[in-house]
Amino acid sequence: MDSLGRFVADAVLGIDTLWGGDVMCASGTGRFIADSWFSDEPLPPAYTVPAATRVRETGGVSGKNVDRQAVEEYLRQVNLPQAIAGIRDEARKIEAGKSGGVRGQYLQGLALCLETMWDLAMETLGKGTPVPYARCVESSTGRPPEASRPEAKRERVAELLGRAGHSTSSSGGLLGAVDSWRRDRVVPMASVRALGAAMIAHFDRLSADNLLPYLPRDFGPVPRANIEFLPIKDAWFSGSMNYLGRARNSDGSPQYEASYEINASLQISVPEFEQLVSHEVVPGHVTTFAYLQNLYVRGKAGFEATVLTMNTRAATLFEGVANNAILIAHGVTEIEQLPDEDLQIGVLLALLQDDAKNQSSYLTWGEGVPREKVAAALRRDFLVTEERADKLSGAWGQHPLLGRMYLPAYRAGTERVAQLRRIHPADRILPAIYGCSGLVDIVTIDEILK
Repeated sequence: MDSLGRFVADAVLGIDTLWGGDVMCASGTGRFIADSWFSDEPLPPAYTVPAATRVRETGGVSGKNVDRQAVEEYLRQVNLPQAIAGIRDEARKIEAGKSGGVRGQYLQGLALCLETMWDLAMETLGKGTPVPYARCVESSTGRPPEASRPEAKRERVAELLGRAGHSTSSSGGLLGAVDSWRRDRVVPMASVRALGAAMIAHFDRLSADNLLPYLPRDFGPVPRANIEFLPIKDAWFSGSMNYLGRARNSDGSPQYEASYEINASLQISVPEFEQLVSHEVVPGHVTTFAYLQNLYVRGKAGFEATVLTMNTRAATLFEGVANNAILIAHGVTEIEQLPDEDLQIGVLLALLQDDAKNQSSYLTWGEGVPREKVAAALRRDFLVTEERADKLSGAWGQHPLLGRMYLPAYRAGTERVAQLRRIHPADRILPAIYGCSGLVDIVTIDEILK
């Protein structure tokens, strides 16, 4: 591992540890910021120093009972500001070189986001000044915060529901019609593995037809969806895609494996579940991560592609790709071009939920709205279930890091990727967003497309 790799490894896993994450945990209940570690490189000191285990065990700086002594000891053993500064210095060197422009800019963006996460950790510990909300959102999305605008999606949902026999003129209004539609199509969680397997096979076939022809031939043999669905009870998240990527075949090649844990209490319709599978698996997150791992194995991507990280500009792009994945799979650019109106409703409701994530962030941190009012607004204006309204206004929205940096990423990434897919032909935009021209983020994607 070169000096840049060491800085990236220490900075990413150090920030992850500080916030209570464990990238080597196979479950989303133990993971947090670092989404992957599949390079076969030794784990860095930021993960292995004696104090790291205790910090992880107690949930880091945002745990219910912060072990300040363990955190202070960890910060004495690992110099995270130095590691972040190292990334920035190496990025400048790369930018000054003959062929390092986009990679250098990507690393600069990564350093910016890690520095913001560090400052948020210090704020949470009471050791630093409050981090402005606008800085948090701009760090991770590349644009300033703004409120969501759900009106057009709501109107379209109402129109489609009426055609499906669920009138919005009854006493329950639009929300009652959505709840009725969802109840009629609810996913039986006892059968989620079988249903998940069928959906994955369906979208893998669609991706072979409508994605693979536009990518370099080298990606043909790469498994796009080596994943298992696992129901999990009482999780604070609705679902967690855990990209592992550490299993190897007899010839040493990766198996590109992942798991998806789905909250057993999740209330979701079959059409919404279709969008979820395309988002999390194929051609969404699992496919994206597998392609990046393949690029790294072939020497086409740097070490930073192996330690993919939440709350970054790359994560915003990945969420945008994942939310557009169902359109990519069907070879279309607009929701109304999808072949089934029930599926259109499911996709619109899923996108309204991601608009709700942004709104939760904006109301909570930008406007200071109390949680109960945020929850009511999410349920009323974005048509989410009561379970989603509770979690998005609470465990997610109130979190000092996720609430300010990650919740806005979904909407920002979705809108930008959708816009780029309308502007550029498939043979240009699809290789770019899947990293075929090098690892990019929501900002540097523009450089690749110039």
